[in-house]
Amino acid sequence: MSGISLEKVSENYYDVLKEIGNIGAGNAMTALSQMLQCKVDMKVPQVKLLDFSDVGTLMGGEEQIMLGVFLGVEGDVTGSMMFLIEKSCAKHLIDKVMMGMAPGGDDFSEMELSAMQEVGNIITGAYLNSLSTLTNLKIYPTPPSVAVDMAGAILSVPAIHFGVMGDKILLIQSQFYDEVEIDGYFILIPDLDSYSKILTSLGIPVV
Repeated sequence: MSGISLEKVSENYYDVLKEIGNIGAGNAMTALSQMLQCKVDMKVPQVKLLDFSDVGTLMGGEEQIMLGVFLGVEGDVTGSMMFLIEKSCAKHLIDKVMMGMAPGGDDFSEMELSAMQEVGNIITGAYLNSLSTLTNLKIYPTPPSVAVDMAGAILSVPAIHFGVMGDKILLIQSQFYDEVEIDGYFILIPDLDSYSKILTSLGIPVV
């Protein structure tokens, strides 16, 4: 069923994606609140199917410096997932995680990157758990890797992976905040066969 076209996904599928986005974001914020030991609020996430070339623009331009956590997805669903966050927001989040003990400065220390990797792991894990619960599919994340670079450069990693399948990408944009508003971007890239599996498991006819 790998002939599925992302251009033709039904309205039902968008509703389901939004629901996964809502539940996943809610779970992620709960996990983040526990990690930071403070209340974290969230706005309703936006779910968009975009041309790959438009994703960088949405994040403030392809030259915007972002921190990206990238991990593979294995099990019944295969593919990859990314969590991207703007540099200054990442600094704020890391400082919270490290309870104000972050070294500061313009660059990220190994310890800061490790802290952000853990944040990304928790947040993406919450999304994948939501997808797994809704679909009854077994979905496992691989260990994450982290990169700091321009949005365009970070996005080129999944772009290479995704290029053989098409140029559309599923983006979940979540805004969460304590005293600072933070934009987080989740990019879910299931292989096309996995899209079919997700749709079928949710009882949605595959186009």
